[in-house]
Amino acid sequence: MDYTSVFWTLGVSFVLAVLFGPLFIPLLRRLKFGQQVRVDGPESHLKKSGTPTMGGIIILAALTLAFLRFADRGPEYWALLTACLGFGLVGFLDDYIKIVFKRSLGLTAKQKLFGQLLFAVIFCYILYTMNHSTSIGVPGTDWSVDLGWAYYALVVVMFLGSTNAVNFTDGLDGLLAGTSALAFGAFAVVAVEATQPQAAVFSAAVVGAVLGFLVYNAHPARIFMGDTGSLGLGGGIAAVAILTKTELLLIVIGGVFVLEMLSVIIQVASFKTRGKRVFKMSPIHHHFELSGWSEWRVVTTFWFVGLLLAGVGLWLFKSS
Repeated sequence: MDYTSVFWTLGVSFVLAVLFGPLFIPLLRRLKFGQQVRVDGPESHLKKSGTPTMGGIIILAALTLAFLRFADRGPEYWALLTACLGFGLVGFLDDYIKIVFKRSLGLTAKQKLFGQLLFAVIFCYILYTMNHSTSIGVPGTDWSVDLGWAYYALVVVMFLGSTNAVNFTDGLDGLLAGTSALAFGAFAVVAVEATQPQAAVFSAAVVGAVLGFLVYNAHPARIFMGDTGSLGLGGGIAAVAILTKTELLLIVIGGVFVLEMLSVIIQVASFKTRGKRVFKMSPIHHHFELSGWSEWRVVTTFWFVGLLLAGVGLWLFKSS
């Protein structure tokens, strides 16, 4: 396939997101859907309290409309929508409960896990009906192994890991929007080269939507995406990696997300076992803030790292 439909999808999605901003931001402000800032977070973030959140609605609406316009109906189409909108719905419920019912934690851990498992299992069923290959390849080599039924367990783990990792990354103005644009951009190239048109069009739709959202989310942010956006993006990128048969490449292209999640795991494990913290605060982007970096410096540095990892991922893909 060529890149024509990919560029058209990206452009339409971007324009839609930019147009939706002035519609949704005042609405969310009137509904008092404001961000609740972590009391244990950096003091500089206290001024962000009350900034409209749940802006992931803008991202999901823009990418879905663009995807509907340029994608062909088929099992891959339904799989991608299930992953992105399904996990986005879980995030929406989490955001809604936090804001409307004033519950700082939103959904309980069990409720959120149930929702994530539900849509992961639905995605697995769609894969099964597609006779999707259960083998995985090692990036940069021609090695592969068929996991059989264990592959579906891997898929579930990928969704749980990806959605939570992407969610951890959403902590600074523009951080997740920029890094996800780079990651999905790399996967759009992978999908084109792997002749997976639906995954390519979907990835392009996400890139356009998050760049359009970045117009309003760049520092100082006028709106945050909330769990609605972060969980939807996490589900979407896992789905693209699975459909393009680049499951392990997600670790490289999505390396910034992996780093954020590992920093949380290391921090919690260290504190519980040694009573000491490794980082000044986790996720790791807060560590750099508390080390004296400006928010913009942290964000642009992470964008640069995301760009490098996207490049490495594409090189490994070409080398396979």
